[in-house]
Amino acid sequence: MTTSVSSPTQDHKLSKVEGIKERSNYLREPLATELLNDENFFSDNAVQILKFHGSYQQDNRDNRAKGQEKDYQMMLRTRNPGGFIPPSLYLTLDRLADEYGNHTLRATTRQGFQLHGILKKNIKTVLSEIIHHMGSTLGACGDLNRNVMAPPAPYKNRPEYEYARLYANNIADLLTPQTGGYYEIWLDGEKVISAEENPEVKAARQRNGNGTIFSDLEEPIYGQHYMPRKFKCAVTVPGDNSVDLYTQDVSLVVITNSAGELEGFNVIAGGGLGRTHNKEETFARIGDHLGYVDKADIYDLVKAIVATQRDYGDRHNRRHARMKYLLHDWGVEKFKVKVEEYFGKTLQPYKPLPDWKYQDYLGWHSQGDGKHFLGISVENGRVHDTGNFQLKAALKEIVQQFQLPILLTPNHNIILYEIPPQYKSQIDTILAQHGVLKETEIDPLVRFAMACPAFPTCGLAITESERIIPSILERIRVLLDKVGLEQEHFVVRMTGCPNGCARPYMAELGFVGSAPDSYQVWLGGSPDQIRLAEPFVNRLAIDELETFLEPIFVYFKQDRKLEESFGDFCHRVGFDSIRQFITNYSLNPSMNIQTQEIAVTLDRETLEEVSPSVAPSDHEDSAISTQPSIDDGGDPNKIRHRVSVRHQTYLDLREESKRQGKPVVEIATQAIEEYLSRMKAQQ
Repeated sequence: MTTSVSSPTQDHKLSKVEGIKERSNYLREPLATELLNDENFFSDNAVQILKFHGSYQQDNRDNRAKGQEKDYQMMLRTRNPGGFIPPSLYLTLDRLADEYGNHTLRATTRQGFQLHGILKKNIKTVLSEIIHHMGSTLGACGDLNRNVMAPPAPYKNRPEYEYARLYANNIADLLTPQTGGYYEIWLDGEKVISAEENPEVKAARQRNGNGTIFSDLEEPIYGQHYMPRKFKCAVTVPGDNSVDLYTQDVSLVVITNSAGELEGFNVIAGGGLGRTHNKEETFARIGDHLGYVDKADIYDLVKAIVATQRDYGDRHNRRHARMKYLLHDWGVEKFKVKVEEYFGKTLQPYKPLPDWKYQDYLGWHSQGDGKHFLGISVENGRVHDTGNFQLKAALKEIVQQFQLPILLTPNHNIILYEIPPQYKSQIDTILAQHGVLKETEIDPLVRFAMACPAFPTCGLAITESERIIPSILERIRVLLDKVGLEQEHFVVRMTGCPNGCARPYMAELGFVGSAPDSYQVWLGGSPDQIRLAEPFVNRLAIDELETFLEPIFVYFKQDRKLEESFGDFCHRVGFDSIRQFITNYSLNPSMNIQTQEIAVTLDRETLEEVSPSVAPSDHEDSAISTQPSIDDGGDPNKIRHRVSVRHQTYLDLREESKRQGKPVVEIATQAIEEYLSRMKAQQ
């Protein structure tokens, strides 16, 4: 006998958003009605429903003027399980970004693409084009399952990777909203030709188990209220933590036998990173090992976990609505018991696994079938053309010419695959002609860093992130060189607010926007993203970055263990020891590093001679900062100032430094002094 569950919210006080969802007629209203009016924005209620369709309404704050209307525009986010983008869809997105957007694509940290700058009057055109070219945005945002992640390596000779991609796609299909509203609104009800759904997935969606579905509703799994908040899943293989598996609501780990055949999955549940400043009841949390399940039962188990969160997650306080809080409040064992009630079986013990390692898959790799794949670094995920750097044009030319599919990575990079060996040199040539660097030419600090978009379009942003992190990483690199850690690198992540979109709470060094031009600093995450970082300071003015980090880096250099990473060092010695070292460092000038200076440092007299002719600072121009270095000792005659230079100029200086066997500062100072002497002679 099949039973249906009653509404999980009937006896609880609901948040405002729960009422909006209930009255939406399964994600149709008031969105469908407001799409027809002449306003250039949606109402607050329609915006909440718009999210389920894969879009956020935003305001470009760079264009704000006092007393004028907001510059309303839409961000669209694609749903691509495992990051798969067919060539026709990529070329469509590239074109739409130019015709209707801001001429850029933004690869996300959940393996999708975002288009920014879409006007309300164009959103239906853009969405219909995406759908007609094998794409979708349904469920990319909103209170339901988001894009399901998987390792982006398209190995054909490693079956566990193929299983991970297959089940990421199947779980995504299982939890896709079943409302007809999406196609009614964006395609006027037109049916789109798509791949036939896996019969096992279709059958699993209709199985009730012990009350996991609403058999009489349009949404059998979600019901009228969908989920209390967003729900995130990933599928990976043993040892591969490219997906940040401990940050997901549910992570599944493929378990195969010695013959490479799929047997089942380890299950991790309860991760999540979003939090709110000064609200201690909100916090980042990593997932718990829940157990193991046979492959035949995986869909029913996923439904059981979803049903547990759906029916018992907090629908009153949205800050407390993610599944991580349910596990925290109940404890893992109580949560597991409830999941097993819905599941109808007992979970088996979690199986032992090898250590987790972070992978980014940049550069050339063999697929294992005679073809190759190529990982391309996309700084901060922004695919664009600027100056001599023409990544967007390069990718368009390559995809058009060779019709290559794409996989987006969880570190917002791009993988081109299914590449025959004879095309490798041609592709390398196209990338080089467009100024795209190889992975070996990229500073590892940049390679392993992530930042969210933040200003100007994200309405939650408190301060900059994507636009400022390039200069932050340059300053960190110069500082590392100064203290004698020239080859050092670690995971740096930055967000403009505490919601954690770039996963800063797992970083070795995390910056979380806390005020204009100020950041909360998190330390102690692991390089392989298996441990939470912790907040070290609540508000660091970004102008004080070098003063703040220098003693920490010096302590790291002096007391690290052999091959110990920066994050592991901070975790091992503890914050009390780090703070004590900082105090001693500031009180004892003899501890300061005297042998090197940050990039180029000038004394006050030289600074006064040079500064009038220096152009204003931006991402590419040289600039002089008047912030004194930490080793001035209080003597105004010994104050030395930092000079920022273009990245390529700095790389050239470092190469010349190695060739001559002299410090960078000595070569740079000599060059500046010779230039000033010539200028004086000409006068």
